[in-house]
Amino acid sequence: MPTISQWRLRAAFAERLSRMYGREVPAYTTLVDVSREVNEDVLRARGAAAERLGSIGRVTAERHGAIRVGTPRELRQVARIFGALGMRPVGFYDLREAAASAVPVVSTAFRPVDGEELARNPFRVFTSLLTPDDPRFFDAGLRSRLEAFLAARALFPPELLELADRAAAERELPEEEAERFLRLAVAAFELSAEPVDRAWYETLERVSAVAADIGGVRSTHINHLTPRVLDIDELYRRMTERGIEMIDTVQGPPAWRGPDVLLRQTSFRALAEPRAMRTPDGDVVTGALRVRFGEVEARGIALTRRGRALYDELLARVDERAAQNPTEARGDIARAVWERHMPGSERDLAAAGLAYFTYRPRPDRPRDGSRPPTGPGELLRQGWVRAEPIVYEDFLPRSAAGIFQSNLGGEGTRDNDRQGTAYDAAWLSDAIGHEVLDPFDLYERQQRRSLDEVARALDPTGPLR
Repeated sequence: MPTISQWRLRAAFAERLSRMYGREVPAYTTLVDVSREVNEDVLRARGAAAERLGSIGRVTAERHGAIRVGTPRELRQVARIFGALGMRPVGFYDLREAAASAVPVVSTAFRPVDGEELARNPFRVFTSLLTPDDPRFFDAGLRSRLEAFLAARALFPPELLELADRAAAERELPEEEAERFLRLAVAAFELSAEPVDRAWYETLERVSAVAADIGGVRSTHINHLTPRVLDIDELYRRMTERGIEMIDTVQGPPAWRGPDVLLRQTSFRALAEPRAMRTPDGDVVTGALRVRFGEVEARGIALTRRGRALYDELLARVDERAAQNPTEARGDIARAVWERHMPGSERDLAAAGLAYFTYRPRPDRPRDGSRPPTGPGELLRQGWVRAEPIVYEDFLPRSAAGIFQSNLGGEGTRDNDRQGTAYDAAWLSDAIGHEVLDPFDLYERQQRRSLDEVARALDPTGPLR
C-alpha cells in the first residue's frame, strides 16, 4: 500500500485546515485572496528580488496557525499530533509579560526545524497554554473551578493520538491511515456546535477574553490562520478598501528603506460569530463571541542575539519618543529611529554580526593566490563569498501579544500587586515531554554549517568565525 511521508501529511493538514477555516470565517478567504494578489503584483514589479526570502511558491503556500489549550496534558497531546507532521516545539514566549492587558498564557511554536523540511512546507502552529495557577489572574476559588473544568474535558480522540504516534515513529503512514489521521486532526480543530455555558464563559471573560476562549468551552479550535505576504502595508490598504476592519497597526518592525528583518504582522478584527449559549435556567439561545480573527504576516531576516538586543533597544526608544510626542504618528517615529540606528543593508547586518546568513563561495572570487580573510564581513567585502539571508521562522512575543490585545473586547483584570508564577523554557519542556528548542541555536547552526563549507572550499588555515 502506498505511504504518505510526514512532510506530505503536514502539507495536506495545512491545506485542509485552511479550507475548513475559510468555511468557518469567510473573511479569511478574502485575506488569502488579497495576499495572493499582492504577492503576484510584487513578483511582477520586483522580479527575482521578490523571492530573496523564499520562492513565490513557498510564500504563497505558507501558513501558520494558532491554537490555545488549557493544561499540560492537552499540550502533550498536541505535541503528539504535530510530532506526526514532523513539527517540534521551538521558542518560549511569555505573553503575560508582553501585554498590558490580561493575556494569561505562555506559548511555543510547533514547526519543522530542518532546512529541507522548511523548504518543502514551513507550516507552523503557535500554541498557547493557559496559566490558571498565576494568582495575578485567578484567585484560589476560580483556579479550582477552572482546573476541574479542564480536567473533565477530552480534546482529542484516542484513535487520533494512536495514529499520530505511529506517524511520528515511522515518519509516514499508509495511505488509508493517513486519510483517517487527517480527517480526525482537522475535525479536532473545528469550531464545536455544542452550547457554551454562558455564565461560566462570562465569569472567565471578566478575567480575560483569552482565558474564556480556552477554559470556557469543552473543545479547542483554530484561533486564526495566517498567510504570508510580500508587502504587508499594501495588503493592509487593500483589505481596508474592501471594507474589512483591520486592527490599528502593523505589529513589529516599521516599513523602512532597509532590509526586512524578523516579522511584521497585522490582522482583521475578531468577528462576532453566532454561538449557541446555555443560560443558567437551561435554555439554549443564540449568542455571539468575538475570539477569532484573520492574521497576515511578512517575514524578514533572522537576527542574531546581538541583533535582537538592538531590535529590543530600538523598540524601547520608539516607546519613549511616542510617549513624549503623542501627536506624532508612531510609524513615522519608528521609521526615523530605524534609519538612524539599524544597518541599512544586508552586508552591513552581516558584517556587524546582527543577522544570520548562509554563505557560499563566489565563482568569481579572487584567484591570485592570496589567502582569504577569516571573518564573514571581510569575506563579503573582498568578494570571496555571497550571503543569502536566513528567513526568520519564529515569532515575537510583543507582536503576538499586540495582535491578541488588539482583538480583545476588554482589558480583563490583572492584580499586579501579586507575584506572578514563574515559567520558562525548561518548565515548558517538562510540560510537553520534549525539549523546547532555542531558535537562535537553530539559526546559528545553519550559519555555522555554511561557514564550515566555505572554509573547506577556500581551505583557510582555520575555521571561519
